[in-house]
Amino acid sequence: MKTLVWVEHDGQSVKDATLSAVTAAAKLGEVHLLVAGQGVSGVADAAAKIAGVGKVHVADDAAYAHALAENVAPLVTGLMDSHDAFVAPATTTGKNIAPRVAALLDVMQLSDILSVEGPDTFTRPIYAGNAIATVKTADGKLVITVRGTAFEKAAAEGGSATVEAVTGAGDAGLSSFVGAEIAESARPELTSAKVIVSGGRALGSSEQFHELIEPLADKLGAGIGASRAAVDAGYAPNDYQVGQTGKIVAPEVYVAVGISGAIQHLAGMKDSKVIVAINKDEDAPIFQVADLGLVGDLFKVLPELTEKL
Repeated sequence: MKTLVWVEHDGQSVKDATLSAVTAAAKLGEVHLLVAGQGVSGVADAAAKIAGVGKVHVADDAAYAHALAENVAPLVTGLMDSHDAFVAPATTTGKNIAPRVAALLDVMQLSDILSVEGPDTFTRPIYAGNAIATVKTADGKLVITVRGTAFEKAAAEGGSATVEAVTGAGDAGLSSFVGAEIAESARPELTSAKVIVSGGRALGSSEQFHELIEPLADKLGAGIGASRAAVDAGYAPNDYQVGQTGKIVAPEVYVAVGISGAIQHLAGMKDSKVIVAINKDEDAPIFQVADLGLVGDLFKVLPELTEKL
């Protein structure tokens, strides 16, 4: 079986989510990668070094510069004549492209898989991760999105794949890139951070969120996350949101401050190696999944903890 993996990149380097997708794809058979964009020869060279990859297809065209799904999906569909499966990381971009590919191929999509049980059998979470479904497909072509936290990252070095230029239909004329407002931070990106400090609605205001969470995150060299309630209240920006409708993370240490532990939030972080919860309510659901729990007033506990670190 030949699998085509969508390479998530920023125009200069391959993102970690791709490495997890490669690991999943390798369980199906031969792995080929697709690098699409403008001026992406450097990305293609980096992709060719990923361990376990046999070939890298490169579509270098202005139409693919911003990974518009309306342009990328027909490109992928054209390459599926010589591939049995299309695999994309379950990121914002991957989740935008994959359904369009599935529709063009007239097959069912297998979303957010957690494991590969066979060439046509996979597991995926349902009910916000409270149950794991085993699904089997009869489709001739597979379209799959992969939950990055469920698979080890493939080695970024050690491979020697061949690089091959490919072309597609180009600009479909259905959409156009207007602009992007991307938050820049010196802190680690949430999906790749080894330590994350997250704040909840209990922090009370945007000012207190930043005054209390940021110093602790700086001491730990951590990324900053937030519950949906904190984001909806305006305490933190959208890209901080962790949970079923935010980012799925699995750091080595996850510190949940003033987060009650709603099922939607737990779905995004319960695979973390060590979960530390700080909450004044000893009956908060977060303590049911926490490895370390501290019952106390966060406005007293957090400054003291930050000072001792």
